[in-house]
Amino acid sequence: MEVVSGPAQYVSGGAARIRVTLPPWAPVAATVTVNGNDVSKAFTPDDQVPHALEGVVRDLPLGVSTVEARSRRWDRAEVKLVNHPVTGPIFSGPQQPDFFCSTPAHLAGFDLTGPFLDANCSLATQVGYYYLTTGGAWKPYDRAAPRPADMTQTSTGVDFVIRWERGTINRFIYSIAVLDPDGSGPSSLPRWNRKLIYYFGGGVAIGHYQGSNNASESRYIYGLGQGYAIAWSTGTKTNTHYNLVLGGETALMVKSRFVTEYGDPRFTIGLGGSGGGIQQYVYGQNHAGLLDGAVPQYSFPDMVTQTIHVGDCELLERWMDQKVLADPASKWRTWTNRTLVEGLASSDTVANPYQPLTPWLAAPGSTECVKGWRGLSPLVFNPKFGTAPGITPEQQAKVEWTHWNDAVNVYGRDPVTGFARSTWDNVGVQYGLKALVDKQITSAEFLDLNARVGGWKGPEQAVQEGCPYITTACPSDVDVWSARNATVPDANGVAPRTVGSVDAMRAAYRSGLVFDGRIDIPILDWRHYLDGELDMHNARQSFASRQRMVDRKGNAANQVVWFTDARPARTFDQTPMALSVMDKWLENLRAHPWLGVVGAKPAEAVDSCFATDGSLLYRGADAWRGILDRAPAGPCTERFPIHGTSRTVAGGPFDEQNYKCALQPVELAVARGLYGSWRPSKPEFDRLRQIFPTGVCDYSRPDVGRPRG
Repeated sequence: MEVVSGPAQYVSGGAARIRVTLPPWAPVAATVTVNGNDVSKAFTPDDQVPHALEGVVRDLPLGVSTVEARSRRWDRAEVKLVNHPVTGPIFSGPQQPDFFCSTPAHLAGFDLTGPFLDANCSLATQVGYYYLTTGGAWKPYDRAAPRPADMTQTSTGVDFVIRWERGTINRFIYSIAVLDPDGSGPSSLPRWNRKLIYYFGGGVAIGHYQGSNNASESRYIYGLGQGYAIAWSTGTKTNTHYNLVLGGETALMVKSRFVTEYGDPRFTIGLGGSGGGIQQYVYGQNHAGLLDGAVPQYSFPDMVTQTIHVGDCELLERWMDQKVLADPASKWRTWTNRTLVEGLASSDTVANPYQPLTPWLAAPGSTECVKGWRGLSPLVFNPKFGTAPGITPEQQAKVEWTHWNDAVNVYGRDPVTGFARSTWDNVGVQYGLKALVDKQITSAEFLDLNARVGGWKGPEQAVQEGCPYITTACPSDVDVWSARNATVPDANGVAPRTVGSVDAMRAAYRSGLVFDGRIDIPILDWRHYLDGELDMHNARQSFASRQRMVDRKGNAANQVVWFTDARPARTFDQTPMALSVMDKWLENLRAHPWLGVVGAKPAEAVDSCFATDGSLLYRGADAWRGILDRAPAGPCTERFPIHGTSRTVAGGPFDEQNYKCALQPVELAVARGLYGSWRPSKPEFDRLRQIFPTGVCDYSRPDVGRPRG
């Protein structure tokens, strides 16, 4: 017996789809019972697996149920199901007490009006039929009325009419869409290609809200037109929350609903960009069987380890801005110099959206820290900064608005302050170390930077942000660096660094919030090359994921990386091609499972780069040579250079997977030649020890935050 709708211990909503495979010599018939009650009539021959029956068991009580099957020869099998409420939770822990239902405007995006049925923001499940117009919009479809003049057809000549199901699962709004011009309903669906796309949404948010729709994802036109069913949820959209334990739970529940009601798909492909790409890596690691293949776009390995270097951005920008304020001729007025300490891309020509608030800086020009990441530090760290649609100021004041609190079931609480524990730590980090060794900054600059850069105050000390984060504070109260929440220099001119919680770090690893490279499904990682735009979705992240896979498994042969040029503009979407290649890959694997994931690769499933019009520039195993090895740059590497981060140019690992560095005494670092040709004088040596009283990072040793064993 097999529970095809998901893990037997994670059934929800009182229903599950079961497959009973009979011995090849026995008749295809069995008696199936649930807790002793005969449900055999629900089981019919399986159209995908020979010599098997498949059926849905319903009305399961909460808790454990036993499903048993017996054949006429008295062969017997059983499985124990554990049913949970459709409102959750299953394994994500206690639900957020301050959780706000979607506003009427956001409900309208699902063509829903409510009312909510309970305190869990539950909505009655609704099903409607909609057609795609020639203008690209969706309109309700009435089969009894004349065929609308503005109805389109799919590329196969079928009227573009979908069945759209919406409801709530795990307190979030889910959506299932499938091509159904015949009005067949979920039991038949002749136009469905028997394949599922789970579309994961991106963005960054701190939770406490039910969410809003993204019509281009939940009703993905290209996928529907090709015959795929599309599953989607506000709970698997990182612009709703960033608790990927909760998100993984929600994805399992939504897919369970789909498989239970619509049937077992031939395979499930993950799709989605940014946070939607992250979810595919993280859930592919944590939940075997949820996805058969993944097409992450603009992805990072995960977001929790991105906070490591993103948390440096405003601290470093503040130090450099202060240098320009003190000396308009400072080297830091030239924007491209800022890469020396930030590692990320910079430009002397890209427009700076914060220029009006920082008029002393040269215009134009910006960095990825400014254009891509500005505002993320307040959002992640400051418990007073954050909101959700439709809440009152009094309600907002009661919420601890941090990522750490959003996933407090993972991180735990500090027993002294009562706030959620944070993983962010910069003790011992020597900012600008590579630039010092390369003689691109002076020893005086290096010492001053590391003395004054500081860290972030604890949440118990945080105050509300200024302009531009709180618009009512503008234009006078400008604080683009969130400086009011950063540590300040002491009497010795040294600003204290921030000490993160090792317990929280290790919990992040154990819970699977960190992508640690444990993934074996086919992956086609695609992105536009956006480094020139200073976009946060920088090119190095595909290879950070690859490095983690190599470190964990010894290879990353199941991951293919594609870049498409976006200079001067993003003019071509490679996603349909990626889906087509992934479809071939999974069909090969399904037909020839003995080949394994790598052996089933089609010819197109290889590292590649493409021009702005989508045409192939180069395809081959050596496309990205020189990024993760010391070989000469490959053809794609030459065309699409990658950048670093503030931690990699401080000596940290390429894959950014180091929450808290092991420390070494300054004396040992000097003796080891960590500073290149610089030999600190006695006053400089004393200053180093004053800045780093507990030592400096020793990146030759493992992350202190990684669990042992």
